[in-house]
Amino acid sequence: MKTSRPTRAAALAAALLTAAGLTACSGGDDDGKITLSVGLFGDFGFGPLYEEYTALHPEIEFEERISEFADHHTNLTTHLATGSGAADIEAVEVGYISQYTAQPDRFHDLLDLGADELEGQWLDWKWQQALSADGESLIGLGTDVGGMAMCYRRDLFEAAGLPVERDEVSALWAGSWADYVAVGEQYTAGTGGYFFESSGNMFRAMVEQADEGVYDRDDNLIVESNPAIGDAWDLTVQAIEAGMSNRLTAWTPEWNAGFNEGTFATIICPAWMTSYIETNAPDATGLWDIATVPGGAGNMGGSHLVLPSQGEHAEEAYAFIEWLTAPEQQLKVFEATGNFPSTPELYEDPALTGLSKAYFNDAPVGEIFTAAATAVQPQYQGPLQGDVLATIGQGLGRIEDGSQSPEEAWSQVLSDLESF
Repeated sequence: MKTSRPTRAAALAAALLTAAGLTACSGGDDDGKITLSVGLFGDFGFGPLYEEYTALHPEIEFEERISEFADHHTNLTTHLATGSGAADIEAVEVGYISQYTAQPDRFHDLLDLGADELEGQWLDWKWQQALSADGESLIGLGTDVGGMAMCYRRDLFEAAGLPVERDEVSALWAGSWADYVAVGEQYTAGTGGYFFESSGNMFRAMVEQADEGVYDRDDNLIVESNPAIGDAWDLTVQAIEAGMSNRLTAWTPEWNAGFNEGTFATIICPAWMTSYIETNAPDATGLWDIATVPGGAGNMGGSHLVLPSQGEHAEEAYAFIEWLTAPEQQLKVFEATGNFPSTPELYEDPALTGLSKAYFNDAPVGEIFTAAATAVQPQYQGPLQGDVLATIGQGLGRIEDGSQSPEEAWSQVLSDLESF
């Protein structure tokens, strides 16, 4: 850590001095108000919180920019490289955070704005993910984490002659992912239906549970040499060849429609996925439920909020994200959207642990996802983690659509990764 930091009082004093000169030099609106732009991928459920914050701080207004997941991160990378176009506040998914911590000069250092006093607020590994490699700079504050569960369609399981109660379903694949695939083969053979929506998510879940993923701690790609990657690939290919995949691409209209139409029976389910299911299948209340995930604990997804250095309202933007990521607000987001808090002081709070969701057959979501989050053993995330996983997912997609054999797809994946 840096040895010299302004105190919180000094940071707030600086913010007040800045506010006093807004009209003259800050680029604020003509009416003296400041508009903070917020760049997100998808709906984070922040809408009511903008209104709440504006009621507390009438001088602040918000402009939310929402784009597709891949476009969002591609655009952010471009905006950082060109020095313009980024929002004051940008969301970064965990698969991309290491790419940006390698460029700390392109972000406001949150330690200089007062975040050094807040370190104990987050899960230790969540805090560490947003630190630069030398530990000198912090580029983001954590929003949610993605401890995994498995969402499944009770009606489709019943039609296949499988158990439907969540404890019994969890027991079906309690041993391993191989058990999950065996259940899927039984389901597909018996019904002719698809067991899961996309092979890429199954592969990623297995990788996220491993001790090492696609990078080692020296930032070397170990896709070819890591046995966990090869095992995950082989089992995923087995599932594809058994006809278990609906071959849907995540975040597309077809993927969205699959939830409501019941075209697949299971999906890897971090807490944030529950919101996507409920939004895209509004008529399926009580049909979905939540079991444990095969293979043990792992984290899939979760985000940080970062402040690109090109933003002109660093103090105001920091004050907002500090408030937004506080436990009280993270609990409100979980209640509204299902995004699970990264602040462990909530993990023994009945307001969190006692939550259930009628939509998911009254599943005790607070209990399920608290257990999932606390069991996570963090995995090192390399600089192009998200892009590497996407490249492997594209290879699996080529097997799904029949354009390549598994051997051809793997060979191309390795060839594509040579440019990383």
